Amino acid sequence: MSLRPARLAVGDVVRLAVAGVRARPLRVSLSALGVAIGIAAMLSVVGISASSRADLDRTLDRLGTNMLTVVPGTTLFGEAAVLPGESVTMIRRVGPVQSVSAVGRVRTASVYRNEHVPKGQSGGIAVLAARLDVLDTVRASMRVGSWLTPATEEFPAVVLGARAARRLGVALPGTRVWLGEQWFSLAGVLEPVPLAPELDTAALVGWPAAQRFLDYDGHPTTVFVRAHPDAVESVRSVLAATANPADPSEVLVSRPSDALLAQRAAGTAFGGLLFGLGAVALLVGGLGVANTMVVSVLERRSEIGLRRALGATKGQIWLQFVAESWLLSVLGGLAGLASGTAITAIYAALRGWPPALPGSALALAVAMSMAIGTLAGVYPATRAARLSPVAALGSA
Repeated sequence: MSLRPARLAVGDVVRLAVAGVRARPLRVSLSALGVAIGIAAMLSVVGISASSRADLDRTLDRLGTNMLTVVPGTTLFGEAAVLPGESVTMIRRVGPVQSVSAVGRVRTASVYRNEHVPKGQSGGIAVLAARLDVLDTVRASMRVGSWLTPATEEFPAVVLGARAARRLGVALPGTRVWLGEQWFSLAGVLEPVPLAPELDTAALVGWPAAQRFLDYDGHPTTVFVRAHPDAVESVRSVLAATANPADPSEVLVSRPSDALLAQRAAGTAFGGLLFGLGAVALLVGGLGVANTMVVSVLERRSEIGLRRALGATKGQIWLQFVAESWLLSVLGGLAGLASGTAITAIYAALRGWPPALPGSALALAVAMSMAIGTLAGVYPATRAARLSPVAALGSA
């Protein structure tokens, strides 16, 4: 009578794999940890990068990509050019322009915390004459206090950018600062302005007050233009000639949102680099799983020989070790999945970003952990399946 090997059901394979994994908890934990670190690293990189892009997209949606800036360039002889005082009025006449405003650098004045601070130690804070509608045009908001009004723009009142207020150490409206050799009263402090970062390090005073108290010449140094979203490029093409018809070559036109879009592209490229490092970490984890399974084969030669002697086929032995490797990687992958998701959520919350983790990244993480487990188990499983019962039992 011949003995026919019993066919193993899926449940039997799983039970054998679980038993094999539970038999070596420390080594299994270290191997699974390698896979978990690789998966967590990749998911964290993808999640943090996606959250950063989501926050940037939210910022662009709020601020818009239809703002253009006009600044003076240089003359034919390399000297600093100036924009005509009428440039704002002329730009406003362009049909698709929705709003336009300007600020002008007051080069004759500096701002200090008080009159005792030595001259030249202004902390790089620029004094800018500002039109009343500049806040709406750049879509900025106040952190504390209020913006300039038709009444306060005539008098010594100042609004500080976010970084300027921090450098001066002032934040309460009504505080006095020493500006242009006289006292100005703080009206308010701005929130950071992503599309006009020069305002963050500036002290802004009313246009009439700058001309009255600070000898401002009235030439704008930056003109902010909001165009209809469908006509941004056409408006951009005529801004130089409109702002300075006599010398359009001395005018520079830019789109501030392009810097944010470039930042997003750079973040994506950098995220790809870190994703590659995460893949290397996952590969190292897979090698750890393979090493664990090879050692397991050597330690369990007698078990393999006994099972072969009792009628187990090479295929059943092979399937058992592949299942153990697969289970080991899946456990590590699930741990990495949870860790990567948690890291993304915590980091996004700390930065104030909307948490974002693409579903494709989650699916890829699960697929990669399963693939790593299968591939890492092929060689040790094949090695175990090729052991002869006599040789395996003889080595016990």
